[in-house]
Amino acid sequence: MEKKANHCIACSVEQCANNSKNGYCVLDQIQVGTHETNPTVVQCTDCESFVLGTGDCCH
Repeated sequence: MEKKANHCIACSVEQCANNSKNGYCVLDQIQVGTHETNPTVVQCTDCESFVLGTGDCCH
């Protein structure tokens, strides 16, 4: 069964198993977090919903 793209969540990380392979996430929602005590730049944030894909997870 092909996963349906959520057009409210754009995603350019093709290695993620939740990527629909057309620029969107297939999840209903994502969790965004940080690995820093006091995040001050974009690089301090993380998509905690990331799951490493197998390369052909959504085809």
